[in-house]
Amino acid sequence: MKIENILHPRNLHQGRYDLEALSATLPELKAFLFTNDYGNLTLDFANPKAVKSLNRALLKHFYQVGFWDIPDGFLCPPIPGRADYIHHLADLLAQNNAEKSPKGTKFKVLDIGTGANLIYPILGNAIYDWSFVGSELNPKAVESAKQILAKNPQLQGKIELRLQPDPSKIFSTIIQPGEFFDLTLCNPPFHESAKAAQEGSQRKVRNLTGKPVAKAELNFGGQASELWTEGGELAFVLKMIQESVQFKNQVCWFTTLVSKSENLKPIQNQLEKVRVAEQKIIEMAQGNKKSRFVAWTFNSFS
Repeated sequence: MKIENILHPRNLHQGRYDLEALSATLPELKAFLFTNDYGNLTLDFANPKAVKSLNRALLKHFYQVGFWDIPDGFLCPPIPGRADYIHHLADLLAQNNAEKSPKGTKFKVLDIGTGANLIYPILGNAIYDWSFVGSELNPKAVESAKQILAKNPQLQGKIELRLQPDPSKIFSTIIQPGEFFDLTLCNPPFHESAKAAQEGSQRKVRNLTGKPVAKAELNFGGQASELWTEGGELAFVLKMIQESVQFKNQVCWFTTLVSKSENLKPIQNQLEKVRVAEQKIIEMAQGNKKSRFVAWTFNSFS
């Protein structure tokens, strides 16, 4: 499947960041800007504080989010790529909505592993006014997400947080009897161990700085539950598929990001085994970075 390395057409983050406009919106960003050897204004993307400040500026400038923060060491998400997932999910729902982008709080979405940053509910609500339930294993992450909600009145009543008490469960204990979701979304932990996660962090910092590092302080951070799980991404997604069978009448579309293309075939095979009515692989790209998500449904729309 051929794809171009561009963001979704409705994504507001096309091209280079307008750092002057962003720093006008959030003056604190100016402290992290500098002019590089080519005479271009840029940001130190290897500096966690700089990246967090950039996210604050993007969220305030484009989505009117007045307060956003995360505790040190938690995942700091790249906004353009996260917004792309939301826009492609809207396209998925539009197929059953007379090809119109679905807008309004009547559309209910479940974010599995919403994290301390709460990024998908923030973007999904700001762009399409969807209502969200965000599930999370880490109590500290839930407290951070609650703080974001408390300080952004426009989000209150539209995003609900639920602590997952059982690490072995994904949908169970979160989806309640009689409850229905139009979508579920997930950015699963993709490493198989803490060691693999650290090696991935070292590669990312090396790519950003051109310098080898013994131990990485990731610009995007990440707690254990955000970065790795036993068996890695594939095991997590296969478990998600198996558990989705229990809730096939309560969810229209199940979806999850898949970072490793080699995991697609076993995921497709598992979806066939549980007899989904339809499955899709939606390709995305941001610059040279390619990504995709898998979507499946037990509903027949014909």
